[in-house]
Amino acid sequence: MLKLWTRATGLICTSLAMATTAMAQPAEKFPSRPVTIIVGFAAGGAGDMSARWIADYLRERWKVTVVVDNKPGAGATIAAAQLARAKPDGYTVALATTSPFTVAPYFQTVAYDPAKDFTYLFQFLVSAQPLFVKSDSPFKTIQEFMAAAQAKPNSLFWSTAATNGGTHISTLAAFRAAGIEATYVPYKGGADAMNALLGGQIQALVAAEFPPFAAAGTIRLLAESGPDKIPEYPRVPTYKELGFPVSVPIFYGIAGPAAMPPDVVRQWEQAASDMTRSPAFVDLVAKLKGTPAYMGPTDFSASVVGVYRQMGRLVPELGMKKE
Repeated sequence: MLKLWTRATGLICTSLAMATTAMAQPAEKFPSRPVTIIVGFAAGGAGDMSARWIADYLRERWKVTVVVDNKPGAGATIAAAQLARAKPDGYTVALATTSPFTVAPYFQTVAYDPAKDFTYLFQFLVSAQPLFVKSDSPFKTIQEFMAAAQAKPNSLFWSTAATNGGTHISTLAAFRAAGIEATYVPYKGGADAMNALLGGQIQALVAAEFPPFAAAGTIRLLAESGPDKIPEYPRVPTYKELGFPVSVPIFYGIAGPAAMPPDVVRQWEQAASDMTRSPAFVDLVAKLKGTPAYMGPTDFSASVVGVYRQMGRLVPELGMKKE
């Protein structure tokens, strides 16, 4: 009996010692192992370039491996779905852009809820996508363009870089609010749409591919579809200034899965804040033809979810349907 009691006591003491040792071990400090940034686009584009630049910055700052994992397809919704399923420990994040997080869920079935399944860590830049015409167009202002469209319904043809994208919806909403009927022509992308504009097949285009053409004087900007001014063209009014129903920011940011620990979020926030104040970041934004637009977690989350819900109201009103 004494031997059994002694053995039991020994086992209890050993268990207590192990538990005490485990409790005494400090929690893992973030980051202490490899970080992955998922990108929903193929290598070489603006999103991929910015993600790889951020990976290089974090690799140097945190002294850990930071890799970019390209998961293109379905308008970047495949990457967003993968992010939603990831462990919320801060080691897996993704590039967050306008369409998959605010617009795509209303046009295709996705395996996530943008308002519930993500932690929006920071926004770092916005991309201008103005409405423009050819430089020899008779329309000198957005008001002249809209007046002509009102006078002759469906006589003007227009397009955007992405059908059912944010700028498509915001521009269509502006036309509907003004009682305008103009004919939308879909193209495979911004390059094809630009060729159509320059070739005279359409009279107006909303796209990010404008900088070299504006610099060369072959196009004329009439309005910026996003809420922020284009620094190089401060006289061009925004949809917001014009009082149009919605002005969608074309944003680039980083998001993680929902329920990330607050201390890990703070690590990301501090890194992003320092990163966006660096001279090298300014050079990156200039290369991407964007505008620096840092937002921390609170403001970025409010912005993304706000636009997502705004799209939810507009899409049915405009008679647009899920494919």
